[in-house]
Amino acid sequence: MGILSGNPQNEPMHYGEVFASWSFLLASKGMVAAYQTKLNHAGDEDLQKLLVEAKEQCQQEAKQIETLLKENGIGLPPTPPERPNARIEDIPVGARFQDNEIATALSADIAAGLVACSQAIGQCIREDIAMMFGQLHMQKATLGGKVLKLNKEKGWLIPPPLHFNKAEDC
Repeated sequence: MGILSGNPQNEPMHYGEVFASWSFLLASKGMVAAYQTKLNHAGDEDLQKLLVEAKEQCQQEAKQIETLLKENGIGLPPTPPERPNARIEDIPVGARFQDNEIATALSADIAAGLVACSQAIGQCIREDIAMMFGQLHMQKATLGGKVLKLNKEKGWLIPPPLHFNKAEDC
């Protein structure tokens, strides 16, 4: 038997696993606050539903990772305060995030989360932590698909220049 064989939960976390988990938790907590704020700005009902789903997903992620870090005696990052609810009509139009801007930011957040999960999986030596990040990756990918569909349906998706390869017959 090797030094890191047996029940992975009995193995110590290495510094990379600690940093990946701690950083992911910090970002998840920040996203909860950001999505609470963006909910105040969103006018589209479909976008509001996805923001609520994203916020709840981040809260669930945070609970899962907090448990892991606590079990391993690692201090937790700070939690931003809850954001108050506001009526969209009370936010001046020039100071308000537009729905397409919110949806674009949500897409970018999900993309960054996918990269963070993949990086964590790649550096893990504990199978349980790698599996946890794999699960989080799948949840983010599913949400990302929903946001992509919404962006297309609402006309908010701005594609890069499209390339059509029209090779001429020789």
